[in-house]
Amino acid sequence: MIGEQKVLFSGMQATGNLTLGNYLGALQNWVSLSEEYMTFYSVVDLHSITVRQDPAELRSRARKLLTLYIAAGLDPKKNCIYYQSHVSGHAELAWILNCFTYMGELNRMTQFKDKAAKHADNINAGLFTYPVLMAADILLYQADVVPVGKDQQQHLELTRNVAQRFNAIYGDVFTIPEAYIGKTGASIKSLQDPAKKMSKSDENPNASIYLMDDPDTIIRKFKRAVTDSEAQILYRDEQPGIKNLIDIYSACTQKGVEDVVREFDGKGYGEFKLAVGEAVVSVLKPLQERFAQISRDKDYLDGIIRENAQKAEYYATKTLRKVQKKVGFPERVH
Repeated sequence: MIGEQKVLFSGMQATGNLTLGNYLGALQNWVSLSEEYMTFYSVVDLHSITVRQDPAELRSRARKLLTLYIAAGLDPKKNCIYYQSHVSGHAELAWILNCFTYMGELNRMTQFKDKAAKHADNINAGLFTYPVLMAADILLYQADVVPVGKDQQQHLELTRNVAQRFNAIYGDVFTIPEAYIGKTGASIKSLQDPAKKMSKSDENPNASIYLMDDPDTIIRKFKRAVTDSEAQILYRDEQPGIKNLIDIYSACTQKGVEDVVREFDGKGYGEFKLAVGEAVVSVLKPLQERFAQISRDKDYLDGIIRENAQKAEYYATKTLRKVQKKVGFPERVH
């Protein structure tokens, strides 16, 4: 907790293109949280290099992601929006926490196993210690809460264990973070395989709606969305494709699921898919226009990057100096 407000930390990787799932499932919710919490939203570019990146592309994607945060409605005066790589405390604290994290704990991380299988030619130490850097991200700002999906719950549990271990030795240094349980965002699935979530790394371009997709592309992808042969628009597990489309339409129009089912009772799949596509276009249009506007104003964006990096650095340094003193590092002479 900083002052009177509880602290919330979250971030997204500067790889791939953000999808409709990222927007409806996370980014939209972030906007409402700045009223309740002191928020730190990071572009986690340090995490990105566990996989080989083209340097120019990584820089471009990181700036685009930070711009999207603002375009989505995150006020950079209320929310600390910054690049992880601009705050050296993330890497410094990660090294210290590495020395309080056990190999056995890291060996149990299922995400490491999944990523190692995907990148068998580049199983590097960073990929293995990735959860420790994530712990540093969270603990550096004394975060009280962290919004996490199912795939990150294991990492948050490790963060809690490491923080409790450190506190047991050195006293009350770190806030023990809790998973954020609030209004959950829509769980948006792949348009081509509704058994899995919509992903920005999906190899099938028709599986995901990207936030910068133009209207024609969006409509075309929805027309190709996988459904079934039942010819009924019902919200049930036996029809995962239709259920996913109902979730998307519901999230974009703010209509309840039952209302959506009633609205399209007796209608064909073609008509329904078109309506969903048009609803998505109407939601993304203002976001895209705002993104284009912010992108053109280089001085405005550079100012936000500079100011928010300084703000993040200030709070990160407070924690880092405390940790360095506790473990016995010599004090800095100014």
